[in-house]
Amino acid sequence: MHDAATHDDSKGQYFWVWGALLVLTAVEVWLGYKQVFQPVAMLEVLLGLSVIKSALIIAYFMHLKFESAIMRWTLTISVVACFVIMYLFFFPDAGRILRLGVK
Repeated sequence: MHDAATHDDSKGQYFWVWGALLVLTAVEVWLGYKQVFQPVAMLEVLLGLSVIKSALIIAYFMHLKFESAIMRWTLTISVVACFVIMYLFFFPDAGRILRLGVK
């Protein structure tokens, strides 16, 4: 039997994940309105929160948590490769924010 067919479909787990997503979204909105960090630090914090939210969504609502290990590794390696490519191509342009003096 496939791993995905044997997982527990309890609604309580999904409500906890949904609640965590709501709290993380509220934190992102609050940080956006209060602007407690400098622009570069704010971007880093918001990107980090977005990665956590996307991991929760992929793991629970797209049921990747219940898939086989090879499927999880394939997705993880693909996402890391995309991040490396984005870093190599887009990071040099993103460094202009420090030289242009965005306030």
